[in-house]
Amino acid sequence: MTVDVRVETVIARPVAEVADYAGDPGNAPEWYVNIREVTWRTPPPVAPGSRMDFVATFLGRRLAYTYEVVELVPGERLVMRTSDGPFPMETTYTWEPEGQAATRMTLHNRGEPAGFAGMAAPLMERAMRRATTRDLTRLRTLLESRVR
Repeated sequence: MTVDVRVETVIARPVAEVADYAGDPGNAPEWYVNIREVTWRTPPPVAPGSRMDFVATFLGRRLAYTYEVVELVPGERLVMRTSDGPFPMETTYTWEPEGQAATRMTLHNRGEPAGFAGMAAPLMERAMRRATTRDLTRLRTLLESRVR
């Protein structure tokens, strides 16, 4: 069973600022509730082929996985994939102008869990939607509270 979660929010900041911050995987622990650490395997900045190790907690379990950047259109789109562990996933960020000084950010996670994770896919999808919604709210609050 496929898990497919797409969440979006509008952030009262220009696209370049939102994309620069959210598109830097090193910033993920600051705005993702479940991500504990990110370690670069390749030198920053993010580019196609970049690889980063992520450590997260989800549904009470510790997860460690490596993402590889498979697509980057600066200021528009970032796509990362992992084939590690029981839940291979693709994560896509998109950024679009919303009016003159705001950004519509979409966070899309898609994957096919295997084994026990596959049987729990409906529960995982609901939990991912809740977590992703919290993450984008946290990102919006963080960026909008910055001094301009």
